[in-house]
Amino acid sequence: MPTAEEKTMSKKNKDVIRLEQESVIPVLKPRLIVHLANLIEHSSDRTEFLKLCKRVEYTIRAWYMLQFEDLMQLYSLFDPVHGTQKLEQQQLSSDEIDVLEQNFLRYLFQVMEKSNFKIATQEEIEVAHSGQYLLNLPITVDESKLDKKLLKSFFESNPHENLPDFANKYIIFRRGIGIDKTTDYFFMEKVDVIISRFWSWILRKTRLEKILSRRSSSRLKKDPKKDDGIVSEAESDDLYVERVRLENMELSLRNLLSKLTIQEPTFDRIIVVYRRASSKIKSERGIYVKHFKNIPMADMEIVLPEKKNPGLTPMDWVKFLISAVVGLVAVVGSVEMPKADLWVIFAILSTVIGYCAKIYFTFQQNMATYQNLITQSMYDKQLDSGRGTLLHLCDDVIQQEVKEVIISFFILMENGKATLEDLDQQCEELIRDEFGERCNFDVDDAVHKLEKLGIVCRDTIGRYYSIGLKRANEIIGTTTEELVLKAKQGSASA
Repeated sequence: MPTAEEKTMSKKNKDVIRLEQESVIPVLKPRLIVHLANLIEHSSDRTEFLKLCKRVEYTIRAWYMLQFEDLMQLYSLFDPVHGTQKLEQQQLSSDEIDVLEQNFLRYLFQVMEKSNFKIATQEEIEVAHSGQYLLNLPITVDESKLDKKLLKSFFESNPHENLPDFANKYIIFRRGIGIDKTTDYFFMEKVDVIISRFWSWILRKTRLEKILSRRSSSRLKKDPKKDDGIVSEAESDDLYVERVRLENMELSLRNLLSKLTIQEPTFDRIIVVYRRASSKIKSERGIYVKHFKNIPMADMEIVLPEKKNPGLTPMDWVKFLISAVVGLVAVVGSVEMPKADLWVIFAILSTVIGYCAKIYFTFQQNMATYQNLITQSMYDKQLDSGRGTLLHLCDDVIQQEVKEVIISFFILMENGKATLEDLDQQCEELIRDEFGERCNFDVDDAVHKLEKLGIVCRDTIGRYYSIGLKRANEIIGTTTEELVLKAKQGSASA
C-alpha cells in the first residue's frame, strides 16, 4: 500500500482482481536447502540431507538433459537469425520442416508447463484490458505481418482450453504476480477524468447512456472472470490484488492539486511466441520467443508483436467533430443576433480551439508515454530472447522440480506418514511459515518424482512415507557429477 506521505484513491469503488495461486515455489533453491538443513537436529542427518539434495538435483538434471538437447537443436533450425542457413544445409523438404517445427513447439509447450508458465486465456486478457494504467493509447497488432499457419496447426493437433482469440497468430505465456506503483501529479489524466465524468453526466441526462449500455451488456456477459474480480475474501486459496486507478478517484481540490499513487498488478514474467508472415519472395521459418518481466496487466499491449503505430482514438475524433459542430452553431447563432458581440464570438472560438488543442496535446503526451514504455520494454523489461530464454526455461524446470522433491521429502521425513492431501497442505504451510511465501504446491508431480527416485513408499491404506536418509542416498547412488568432482579433487591434490 502507498506510504503515509502519498495520497491514495478513495476506498469507494475498489477494483479488486482475483487471481489463482501459482504452483511456482518463490524461494531460491540454495536458501531453501540451507534453511531446511538447519532445521534438522543431528549433524549426521544434516550431512546426509545435504548430500541427498545434491544427488536429487544431479539426477533430475540428467532426466531432462536429452529432452533439453533436442529442444535446443530444433530451435537452432528456427532461430530467426541463423536458422535459415542451417535449414538450407539440411536440405529438408517443406513437409519435413513442418514436422520439425511442430516437434519444437511440442517440446517448448512442455517446458513452459514444467516451468509453471500458463497460456494467458481470453478471460485474463479481457480483465487485463478492462483498465488503464500508464498506456492510454489503443494499441493493435498488424495481423498482415504475422503468420497464421504455425500455431493454428499446432493447436489443431494439441487442443487447449480457453485459448485467446489471437492464438493462431501469437501466444502469450505468463507466470507470477507482482505490483507496480507510480506516483505523480497526472494533471492531463485528471483533466481527462473530469471530462469523462462530465460526458457521462451528459449521456445520463440525455438518456443516451441506456442505449449505449444495452450494446455493451452482451460483452459484459462474456466476461465471467471479471464478474469474479470483486468477491468475498472467503476463497483464501486465491490471491487478491487491488487496482488503484485515477478513474475511481474522489473529485476534490486536494486530489486534483496533489500527487497521487496509482497501482496495477503485474505479470512477473511474460513470454511471447510468434512467427512473422512470409512474403512473396521469402518463406519465413523463424520462430520468435521473447521474454519480458514486470509487465503491468493493463499495459500488456507493449509486449505485442508487430504493433501498428497508434493514432487518435475514435472517441477523440468524435470529440473533435462535436466540438467543431457546437462551436460552429454557437458562432452562427451569435452572428445572426441583432447585436453580435465580438467578445462572445471570440470566447466561443477560443474555447473550441482550446479544447481541440487539449485533445491534440493529450495525444502527443500519450505518444511520448508510449514511446517511453516501448523503450523500457526493449531495454529494461525485456530479458533474453530466443536461445537465451530457452536456456533460462530449462534451468527453471530443474530448479522447480528439485525444490518440489526436497520440500515433500523433508515433510515426510520430519512429520511421518501422510496422505496426498495432508502432504499438500503441510508443504504449503512449510513454505508459508518458514519463508513467508505462498504457492499452490504441485503435490502430485512431487510425489511422482519421489516414487521415480525410489525414496518414498506407500502403506496399505495409501499413506506416503519416506525411507531413511542414508538409505535414500544409497538408492540414488553416486552420480556422474560426484565422480567428476572427486577426480578433480584428486588431480588437484596430486
